[in-house]
Amino acid sequence: QVQLVESGGGSVQSGGSLRLSCAASGFTRSCYSMAWFRQAPGQEREGVAFINHLGVINYGDSVTGRFTISQDNTKNTLYLQMNSLIPEDTAMYYCAAAATTYMASRCMIQDYRFWGQGTQVTVSS
Repeated sequence: QVQLVESGGGSVQSGGSLRLSCAASGFTRSCYSMAWFRQAPGQEREGVAFINHLGVINYGDSVTGRFTISQDNTKNTLYLQMNSLIPEDTAMYYCAAAATTYMASRCMIQDYRFWGQGTQVTVSS
């Protein structure tokens, strides 16, 4: 069972930076996809950044150039470095991991099924 624990949220002024961490356990190193999502009150959940076992990285349009996803495999930890924060980045941020399976020895990524408890990020103007 995948377990995810986020930390690092807080309050910051516009233009500031924060780094979120996600301690992960129970996932398969050779086959995974992990991500950061966020959800602001009254808004839909938004995918922020994604990384998989092949090192492929993708970002949501609203954070490209400002946020960086990375991982430390020795610590089983996922990070989200957030720079040039703006008030619109205010949200609860969640670490997520996709369910995975193998078909004909090929890694298949399924839906994001495992979620952390979330960490609040608040950016003031």
